[in-house]
Amino acid sequence: MELKWLLCVTLLALGILAVQAHDTDEDNDADDVVDIEDDLDDGIEDVEESKSETSSAPPAPKVTYRPPVPTGEVYFAESFDKGTLDGWILSRAKKDDTDDEIAKYDGKWEVQDMKETKLPGDKGLVMVTRAKHHAISSKLSKPFVFDTKPLIIQYEVNFQNGIECGGAYVKLLSKTPELNLDQFHDKTPYTIMFGPDKCGEDYKLHFIFRHKNPKTGKYEEKHAKRPDADLKTYFTDKKTHLYTLVLNPDNTFEILVDQTVVNSGNLLNDMSPPVNPPREIEDPNDQKPEDWDERPKIPDPDAVKPDDWDEDAPAKIADENAVKPEGWLDDEPEYVADPDAEKPEDWDEDMDGEWEAPQIANPKCETAPGCGTWQRPMIDNPNYKGKWKPPMIDNVNYQGIWKPRKIPNPDFFEDLEPFKMTPVSAVGLELWSMTSDIFFDNFIICTERAVADDWASDGWGLKKAADGAAEPGVVGQMMAAAEERPWLWVVYILTVALPVFLVVLFCCSGKKQPSAAEYKKTDAPQPDVVDDEKEEEKDKGEKEEEEEEEDANEEKLGSDADLGSASQEEEEEEEEEDRKPASEEEETVNRSPRNRKPRKD
Repeated sequence: MELKWLLCVTLLALGILAVQAHDTDEDNDADDVVDIEDDLDDGIEDVEESKSETSSAPPAPKVTYRPPVPTGEVYFAESFDKGTLDGWILSRAKKDDTDDEIAKYDGKWEVQDMKETKLPGDKGLVMVTRAKHHAISSKLSKPFVFDTKPLIIQYEVNFQNGIECGGAYVKLLSKTPELNLDQFHDKTPYTIMFGPDKCGEDYKLHFIFRHKNPKTGKYEEKHAKRPDADLKTYFTDKKTHLYTLVLNPDNTFEILVDQTVVNSGNLLNDMSPPVNPPREIEDPNDQKPEDWDERPKIPDPDAVKPDDWDEDAPAKIADENAVKPEGWLDDEPEYVADPDAEKPEDWDEDMDGEWEAPQIANPKCETAPGCGTWQRPMIDNPNYKGKWKPPMIDNVNYQGIWKPRKIPNPDFFEDLEPFKMTPVSAVGLELWSMTSDIFFDNFIICTERAVADDWASDGWGLKKAADGAAEPGVVGQMMAAAEERPWLWVVYILTVALPVFLVVLFCCSGKKQPSAAEYKKTDAPQPDVVDDEKEEEKDKGEKEEEEEEEDANEEKLGSDADLGSASQEEEEEEEEEDRKPASEEEETVNRSPRNRKPRKD
């Protein structure tokens, strides 16, 4: 019992010490954070050395930001690290078929640092306002022509405030003589639209391209199949994510998020509606014949209703075997006027009519099986059959479901190279969102995967490294949680200490044994000696019993042998006595005169 109390006191002391140590660490961490922020504001470029020799843990490594630089040929690259919107054009257009109050593209764009940036100097394009139309665009360094080289589109998005309803997709604007970026709006022709979009619980990652019908010259949007991956995290975790689209001349495509493929396919097979129309279509002028029978089953015309079929029998009848319960109050109504109710003072009988107290359940019925007129309960009618209908049989005239005949599709064409789309000459963002402060950064359009990967490593890769360096470990997260919820310290202490306490309790709480010195004082045999003696006595007794049994068996065998030899000797003696008189008798007979032979002279 003393040991148990000692353990409890020890656990309590450990908990107090842990809380005090945590408070001390918080003070040290606060000083470290201040120092780090001061150094970051000064634009540090190298990894900072340890701040203090007495610090319990080394400071988080620093990630130095440098603006990314393309490592190969690009058609467009923008990191916004200059801090200006140079090269970008704000739209002054108005949306058609919209009220003038909201038709203008007057949403605000700015170049800013991310709200919770870990990389000072890394700026991006921010859609500042909400519930407004936003449109901004920029020219490519040269038009991209879809020929023999892949197209790679890549950029970063961070929903700093989450996202309720809105998009963060980009448009590659088609190269046309009519293209005017100053009037960029939702109807401006584009070749490709790509990026995240969300409204309600519908999370999308668009890839749409506009395909030109070679016969009619009209454009039709082709949508990629929805990805199988769960996209919700990319919209809700408030982290920067990298979106990449790779289009290859062999018509294959890949969509990546954070350099992981989430969707892929072929422009010929995995777009909706398909790029190429069907060769045949249903004849719009074909009509179903009047005598066409599409009924697989019909009522049996030879069936006759049975004579005993009663269609008028009710489905339910009163139970004739039911008996009214004893104590049923026939004269008491189920509901009575509330005796405590009072007529409102402002009740006007001329206007409101005669006042009546509200009805309440009759209190006399609470202890009785029922009140009011008793009626027999209803049960299923065993004779009920319902409306008679003839059974259904196979229709011998069934011709199947009619379909119009097929005819050659007059609009059929076959485009085996849908990759060869309309050339693009500008990139633009035309968006509406109910959430503000959507952060865009590090746009690049190129043809080489290595160039895009290097650009991502120098931009998004640094953000990811900085976020990882700044994120606390498991212990840090637990400490932060306990800082907000102090009661978690009790949980932590119990979680760690309780198993130890139980192990010690079970291992050390056995029956106390006397020491060897106490045995020496009293000359009493020690437990192990007593046990050994008992075991020896037991073994000795078992051996003696075995020996006694063996001796008894030997004696029994010996007595049996003696008895056998004695009986054998008696039999031999009797045989000898029997033989002896016979021989004597023979000798007497031989000696008699009668039996003597005459002597020959």
